[in-house]
Amino acid sequence: MCARVDCVGMDITRLLEVRTWRAFDVDDEGRVLAGSDDSGSVQLVELVGTTGTVRRLTALPGACRGRYLPGERTVVVEHDDDGNERGQLSLLPLDGPGAEPATLDELAPLVHDPEQVHRLLDVLPGRVVYATNRRNGVDFDVVIRNVATGAEEVVYDRGGWAQGVAISADARYAVITVTGAAPMSDELVLVDTMPETERDHVRVLTEPGAPGQHDRACWLADRPALVVGTDARSDHTEIVRYDLATGQWRPLVTDELHDLVCWPSPDGRLLLVETNDDGASRLALHRVPGDGSVEKLRDIPLPGDGVVVFPMPDPVWSPNSRYLAISYTAPDVPGDVLLLDADRQAAPVALTASARQLDAERLSTPSVHRVPALDGERVPCFVYAPTTDDSDVHGSAVLVIHGGPESQSRPSFNPVVQAMAANGHTVLVPNVRGSTGYGRRWYSADDVRRRLDSVADLAALHDWLPTLGLDARRAALWGGSYGGYMVLAGLAFQPELWAAGVDIVGISSLVTFLQNTSPYRRAAREREYGSLEGDLQFLRDASPLSKVDAIRAPLFVIHGANDPRVPLSEAEQLAAAVSDNGVDCELLVYSDEGHGLAKRPNRLDAYPKALSFLLRHLEPSRGPERTH
Repeated sequence: MCARVDCVGMDITRLLEVRTWRAFDVDDEGRVLAGSDDSGSVQLVELVGTTGTVRRLTALPGACRGRYLPGERTVVVEHDDDGNERGQLSLLPLDGPGAEPATLDELAPLVHDPEQVHRLLDVLPGRVVYATNRRNGVDFDVVIRNVATGAEEVVYDRGGWAQGVAISADARYAVITVTGAAPMSDELVLVDTMPETERDHVRVLTEPGAPGQHDRACWLADRPALVVGTDARSDHTEIVRYDLATGQWRPLVTDELHDLVCWPSPDGRLLLVETNDDGASRLALHRVPGDGSVEKLRDIPLPGDGVVVFPMPDPVWSPNSRYLAISYTAPDVPGDVLLLDADRQAAPVALTASARQLDAERLSTPSVHRVPALDGERVPCFVYAPTTDDSDVHGSAVLVIHGGPESQSRPSFNPVVQAMAANGHTVLVPNVRGSTGYGRRWYSADDVRRRLDSVADLAALHDWLPTLGLDARRAALWGGSYGGYMVLAGLAFQPELWAAGVDIVGISSLVTFLQNTSPYRRAAREREYGSLEGDLQFLRDASPLSKVDAIRAPLFVIHGANDPRVPLSEAEQLAAAVSDNGVDCELLVYSDEGHGLAKRPNRLDAYPKALSFLLRHLEPSRGPERTH
């Protein structure tokens, strides 16, 4: 037994030490501002040309991201303190002296207030656009700052959570994406900086209070028109155009079966469109003629069935609309940067080669299934088969549930999933109801008082295990954030089904979570879960902590001390209650982490322990008998 625990430590260590890359920006020369986690957390590097030349730019204590200032050799860096998500903005000149990467003290402060949040939204020539909650700690205002003079213009301060901004080419108009009243919904707010009347200064373009997303709004250059992805008029997200002069919405690219995402080129002549095909990205380039129609030019080939968006950064255009920097990951590709020259017919060029680190590894690639739920629905699910020949651990299953809940498990590289498969577990990665990527009806199916319907999907997945030849008595749950809530809910509401659980930064009580999360997050989260004022009893009933006496499966809990989303108290109260009941429970807390483990040394400490915990409790002799 001890030998196999040592083995899992070595397997996961090798996988966790794999280096990954992601693209944050690209300039007119095709130089890519990228993120590399070679040092243990994501730091900025510059990739020059297709020869693999790498210039290391930052050496900060924690992860960071950045954008080029258009037309300048300067980077705007967003960074925080040990995962507290209170982003600060600094400048890093690239043409100055010094070949070594910049430390925190060597960055030039741009927007700093360690008590408040500053999120970089966009970059303009000589200016940065950011959102901040410094006015009242709750609402996010949108601010444009002149880099040279420090002068600031508050573009939007009407309340709510400003998630994105699009500035027109003439800088007269700004469209702000603000969270709406309905779950997983938002509104588009137009700000006119030169209105004919005060009434025209700020107006809502979308129907107030109506359900629907409005994602990645962008202006078409030199035209008074927006392009945006929305599901306000259909179940799946389509690409539509909004004409400012007429106030009319017009479909541009639609697909009745798939969600679409769009990134217009800065000059407005091209659209890069992603089709979400069961989580895999399919890319195509479209042309936008002057009459406002759309013509498909060609498909953009990718290295395989992988992903170019979350968990990776979005594709980004160079200011001259020639280059596209694309982040790419797949189950067998840890994370690479691709560069597309839109003026040529060639496929994207890979600037990095992360998969070479895994040449000697047997990796599992998933099959896609639809699992029948108890009420007749069908739950999308990826299944990763074991890659070991050790027959005495075959038959066990681990369900890995994503966070969000407004998110989607996609075919990306996950070292933990691969380590589980390497140690004989069959890994199920479902998109239970509430997940995105399958239309508005599916992601709305868990809203507020339907919360436990998503938990019931876990039981349906458990019932399906024998069809894969698996032992239903040897099944465990693993999840982070909202996925951690699902782990705890499964153990509390279905105690006869699960042999063990691993909860990472999860919610143990929806009540105390809403009471203690960051003030700016509470209103947004109440849309999804229910409000403390109107749904208090239901929130209690749906909280694993309320049913903690029913938990009898061993539990492993991981949390960051600086988590601003799910406070550490969620883990502490749950672990104390479970332990008081005599249930095996281990709690790991990392003092330099926030919402998850961003630093490799902490992942190298936590995940081998968690995987060894699963091996111990999914042995053939372990696991509760089913009683129904």
